[in-house]
Amino acid sequence: METKKTSLYKLHQDNKAKFVEFAGYQMPIQYPEGIVEEHKFTRNHSGIFDVSHMGQLFIYGDDNLIKDLEKIFPLDLKNLKLNHSKYSFLMNDEAGIYDDLIVTKIDTGFLIILNAACKQNDFEILSKLLKNKYKMVLDEKRSLIAIQGPKSVKILDNFISGVKDLSFMSGNWFLFQEQKIYITRSGYTGEDGFEVSVPNEHAEKFTKKLIEKGAKLIGLGARDTLRLEAGLCLYGHELDKDKTPVEANLKWAISKERVSKGNFIGSDKINKQLVNGVNKIRVGIKPEGRVIAREKTKIFNQSDLHIGEITSGTFGPSVNGPVAMGYVENEFSKKDTKIFLEVRGKKHPASICGLPFYKKSYVKGANK
Repeated sequence: METKKTSLYKLHQDNKAKFVEFAGYQMPIQYPEGIVEEHKFTRNHSGIFDVSHMGQLFIYGDDNLIKDLEKIFPLDLKNLKLNHSKYSFLMNDEAGIYDDLIVTKIDTGFLIILNAACKQNDFEILSKLLKNKYKMVLDEKRSLIAIQGPKSVKILDNFISGVKDLSFMSGNWFLFQEQKIYITRSGYTGEDGFEVSVPNEHAEKFTKKLIEKGAKLIGLGARDTLRLEAGLCLYGHELDKDKTPVEANLKWAISKERVSKGNFIGSDKINKQLVNGVNKIRVGIKPEGRVIAREKTKIFNQSDLHIGEITSGTFGPSVNGPVAMGYVENEFSKKDTKIFLEVRGKKHPASICGLPFYKKSYVKGANK
């Protein structure tokens, strides 16, 4: 299968990006300054991320659509305000996660942002569950551009008037050179920022405008270090179809009202886990010294028992040290529990810690 390219591919090339194949796309992993500098620039200024490989699924429908989607997602969609977003999951009957996603209520239905590697499968699952009753469009004609960091609001509001009035996890339609673009105040870095859905043919022009105003292109490498410092999950690492939202320590994303009533896919399993607890749970892990514990690194307790595994690990430029997340047996999940990480045949000391590693600075509104 031919590797796809996003609408910004040429712009990435012109900016000397180093590319990798990711979820069937040629994506920029970094630019000449390198991952650490790109990471710091995003934290202190404003970074541009091409996330056009992700799925933008528009589902059109009325109140019946809301009822049908509530049978699928553990969200209180009937009370979700227009142009507001919620984080959620597409699950199987055992509450295993097919994908984590963002659901936004728009005036004609819903916009759901899907992970790149999952989008085709998600589309098929949702089509089947909704029995093809609704118009569903996985829109390949739109690019998705994220602008993240403390200066992002000033940069974007400079030429898209009104974005500064959006609260966290809310959005709206705006005009860019007479083109309709949809902007939400959200992101994946632990910083204030926006995600912008723009027609493909205007994506480069829009991005160049951001660069002209002082933002810089940032690769997927720094996107990963930023999200990990912010304690955010990556599908295929912290989340997959063998892990539930409760095990992933994400029960906050499940509507309490929906849990009490059940009646969504995976609700029986989630209810059981909320009552009885879980055997394994996602935690933050702080290695001592400078050792980097990558994915699949084994975790041991002080008695040398194998108690878990790392799902993501890296050097965190903002905290100036190694950070990691992983799953451990629940009894060892308490903060400050001493553990050991097996890296290249040697066991290194570490401890369980709270998340995030780096404090988020989202702009919160009344409707978080």
